[in-house]
Amino acid sequence: MITSKEKIIEYFKSGIKQIKNFKIGIEHEKFLFNKDDNKRIDYSKIKEMFAALLEFGWQPILENRNIIGLNNGDKNISLEPGNQIELSGGKLNNIHEACAESQDYLFELNQVTKKLNINIVSAGFDPISRLNQIPNNPKQRYKLMTKDMPEGGKLSLDMMYRTCGTQLNLDYESENDFIKKFTVINSVVPISIALFANSSIVEKKKSNYLSYRSKVWQNTARGGLPKLFFEKLNFEKYADFIINFPILFINENGNYISGKNYIFKDFMDGKINEIGNRFPNENDLSTHLSTIFTENRLKKYIEIRSMDTCGWDCLCSGPAFYTGILYGNLDEVFELISKWDKDKIINAYIEAPQKGFNTQLMGKDLLYWASNLLNLSRRGLENRDIVNKSGKNETIFLNHLQKVIDNKTTNADHMINKFSRNEDLNELYDK
Repeated sequence: MITSKEKIIEYFKSGIKQIKNFKIGIEHEKFLFNKDDNKRIDYSKIKEMFAALLEFGWQPILENRNIIGLNNGDKNISLEPGNQIELSGGKLNNIHEACAESQDYLFELNQVTKKLNINIVSAGFDPISRLNQIPNNPKQRYKLMTKDMPEGGKLSLDMMYRTCGTQLNLDYESENDFIKKFTVINSVVPISIALFANSSIVEKKKSNYLSYRSKVWQNTARGGLPKLFFEKLNFEKYADFIINFPILFINENGNYISGKNYIFKDFMDGKINEIGNRFPNENDLSTHLSTIFTENRLKKYIEIRSMDTCGWDCLCSGPAFYTGILYGNLDEVFELISKWDKDKIINAYIEAPQKGFNTQLMGKDLLYWASNLLNLSRRGLENRDIVNKSGKNETIFLNHLQKVIDNKTTNADHMINKFSRNEDLNELYDK
């Protein structure tokens, strides 16, 4: 039972790994549209799609006899609130393996979507649909979230139904290693927003944002970039943070119960009458950690969550960028960002979704900092020197980002340019 802060600290400590055992996990979401009417696919189409994917060895994940996802070994495909689908990849050794996993998934997805006349959109925000046009699904927790989340953030439903992101999961070798990595990833969030911006079209119009997804997440319940995250956050401070954080829901024997009247400390103190005043177990703790929607977060590994979903041609660039920084060159990057003022970082974080590379941070624009960080990442991947069968190391996955910086043109800019020519919806779909 999780009845003390020490139990939570032990949970975080159990994630500590030797460097030789560090893994890389990538999660990425996609929007799905019917080709014939440009509308988001409904749950009946999801069921057809999941049935077709069973041919590739995937197994169904059921909730109350409804299929809500697929499993294949250590990989999962999950169903998001508006029928976006997310691949949660396996824990892999390097970017070569992670990228190969994504390409295998793309192959399977392409076979099925072509057969069912489905288009894929790789963007951070749905560029076509209004919120009231998006179908839902029978996944139980989403009904409760749809009711409770708007109370804490005015764009929470947009987050649930109209955003897609790319997430990277990385390990730590000690508490001090976690502190340094967490400080770095929170400090570079504004740069991450600008560099990976890919959500400039909203409801078939220019949104005046480069990453509208990031704007939405800044106005989502339980989200944001807390100042606490810049204060040498160790396991104990993070435990205090989550103990005093409101509960979103509790899974009680397969039923989801709203936690909006409680913080996690109430749970630890046995004060929740609706569940018979029982104490939380490790699964309850894991659920609570997973429903804190900050830009980055801690479980038994670190989750980096500030990137818009990227097209298949650049899907591996974000994970490569962060792997180079955090696994290959942490000390040098930490030294760089340790000179930054947290209030200026947070101000840049607020401005970056709209201003992108033109956002100012510590007297320089984010393009300057992105270029510097890309060079540090490249050096980190060269330090790792993990090569593929052709003898090329992981720096090959940074080529897309180098083009972004050289041309000062992000995926969001490309989306605006392509769509603005003739406002053809086909320009928004993956080719």
